[in-house]
Amino acid sequence: MRYALHRYIPRRRIARYPFEQQDVNRMIIGFKDGRNVYTRWAAREFAKALSQADLSDVVIVCVPASTTYSHTRRWKRFLSILCTITGAENGYEYVKVVGSRKRAHTTGEYELATNIKHYVHLKGDMLQGRKVLVIDDIYTTGRSSGAFISALENVGAQVVMAMFLAKTPLRTPR
Repeated sequence: MRYALHRYIPRRRIARYPFEQQDVNRMIIGFKDGRNVYTRWAAREFAKALSQADLSDVVIVCVPASTTYSHTRRWKRFLSILCTITGAENGYEYVKVVGSRKRAHTTGEYELATNIKHYVHLKGDMLQGRKVLVIDDIYTTGRSSGAFISALENVGAQVVMAMFLAKTPLRTPR
């Protein structure tokens, strides 16, 4: 199951949208940049969406960012806050970005989808047989999250859901 909390409109088209959507976009970009206020906002948004779920036996992991620095900046504090609120296990240490890759949204090259083993190391012994919730920032084509979910399942994790802060609509008005 895949679920997105908000819509994300590409920067080249956002001016055509109401203030409320522009504000959501601003917060999403602030989160992607690792800014504290937006990290707390994103963690609360996910916690609100997950408030009715029992996550006591669930590990939460995030789809790796393009570099170690980006991955740490975006996900470390976020997962700490989210797992404190929800009671889920923080899986940040179970996913390591080793090296860097091109950003798919700017280059159109989905290296994570085609060469995940070159960029990501999973602690399979910590994930094997565990229920896992996968989180990512923006869902566009699903290639990166799909490759990551496959890698998790290959080490024996049971992925129960994938959640996204936002989804880019396939078509946006002109």
